[in-house]
Amino acid sequence: MFFSRSSRVSAASPSARFSDDGLLATYSATVTVDTGTSDRTLLHNITVELSAPRTAVLGLNGSGKSTFLRLFNGLSPLTSGKVTVHGVSVSEHLPAVRSRVGMLFSDPGAQLVMPTGVEDVELSLQNIKGKDARRAAALEALAERGVEHRAFDSVYNLSGGEKQLTALAAVLAVNPKVLLLDEPTTLLDLKNRLRLFDLLDSLPQQQVISTHDLDLAATCDEAIVIHEGRLLAQGPAVDVLADYQRWCATDFPAPPKPAKPQRPGGQV
Repeated sequence: MFFSRSSRVSAASPSARFSDDGLLATYSATVTVDTGTSDRTLLHNITVELSAPRTAVLGLNGSGKSTFLRLFNGLSPLTSGKVTVHGVSVSEHLPAVRSRVGMLFSDPGAQLVMPTGVEDVELSLQNIKGKDARRAAALEALAERGVEHRAFDSVYNLSGGEKQLTALAAVLAVNPKVLLLDEPTTLLDLKNRLRLFDLLDSLPQQQVISTHDLDLAATCDEAIVIHEGRLLAQGPAVDVLADYQRWCATDFPAPPKPAKPQRPGGQV
């Protein structure tokens, strides 16, 4: 299982003081994994600061997009470097960060761990005392996503779009400040894809979206490109998209040497 559901309801640590700057940042972030025969580096020394309301993360298959996205809720353990969410270190305050950051995985079916949708949302609402109150809140969360009519059906009988909306209801039920979305349109037909676009537009959460969907990326304020585990580009989405499409049709340039942004007081 990719995640601990209890992380959705963990109370924020008193020592975790989040800022209002909306800054998601990685400083010299490197992720290396043991493949069993050798070490493989998935992300190389990535330094980037994201503060836009919606950011697209672009890159080819295997580039490191999903690994990068999961830095912000601690699902990609750092080998070296630092990751912060709104001024708080992910590694030092993981439960507090996870109460602030929700994530929708590329396969929502794998994210639904209970027999029915309403039970899955209830699992996110363990902080609500009382079975009846928790059930009412779960049904309301499903209604907000338009899938309350499937609340008591087996999650295995839901369509791809219904699974995604149910998983999203569970994630949003605890009101995270940040929403990470990993390839959210991959399993959707056109109707549900357009429905997702409208839904994302209506949400107040800061969004970081890993995607191959250039139409979705075009709705973002900012975009970055990760190529072979390295940060290749960052800027306004319209400009980065133009570069990315050109590189896909020709060749990708060598990534620039990472700069190390200084935080106030000269610290990172």
